[in-house]
Amino acid sequence: MKTIKALLLSITFLVIIKSYSQEENQWANPEQWTEHNCKALFDKDVIRVENTGGTAVLWLNEVNFGNGTVELDLKGNDKLSFLGLAFHGQENDHYDAVYFRPFNFRSKEKGENAIQYISAPKNDWKVLREQFPGKYESAINPVPDPNDWFHARIAIDFPRVEVFIDDAENPTLVVEKINNRREGKLGLWVDSDDGEFKNLHITNSN
Repeated sequence: MKTIKALLLSITFLVIIKSYSQEENQWANPEQWTEHNCKALFDKDVIRVENTGGTAVLWLNEVNFGNGTVELDLKGNDKLSFLGLAFHGQENDHYDAVYFRPFNFRSKEKGENAIQYISAPKNDWKVLREQFPGKYESAINPVPDPNDWFHARIAIDFPRVEVFIDDAENPTLVVEKINNRREGKLGLWVDSDDGEFKNLHITNSN
């Protein structure tokens, strides 16, 4: 009886360890992703997305996301860097996105353009800025280091989108989606040379 109990405890322990490992590295397999205008490089838990032309999205396969939260760490630079998350994707150019401009994080002139919501393809940053100045973009406070990792939590409850940065209790950006897409693909979004991502965690409440 003791032998059977010990065996069962060992199996349970191994299952827990396996589940934890899968949770920590569940998106680390290149076969789980589809590249669009980019090349993805995988180094342990870091995914580097290198732009090969145009707006790039590294789409996550077999994940249909509706309402819920997506958390991830991102790293750009203070020179020229645009990176973020695409969600509710229907095609390569039909999606919503929240993205960051790290080179504006500390800018006195353009700090209010640090974080941006867009609805592709018709409502890019330029259209939204011209028609709704200050509504779909915001500054980040406290200001993250533009050359270091920062954490983002994006909470979606259609049509509301809230973005929390690092350990902030209050959202940095709150908007309402400007389309009727309620679900779709998720992707890592880059509109500059490259961007780095890690610690992706998805909670789909649908």
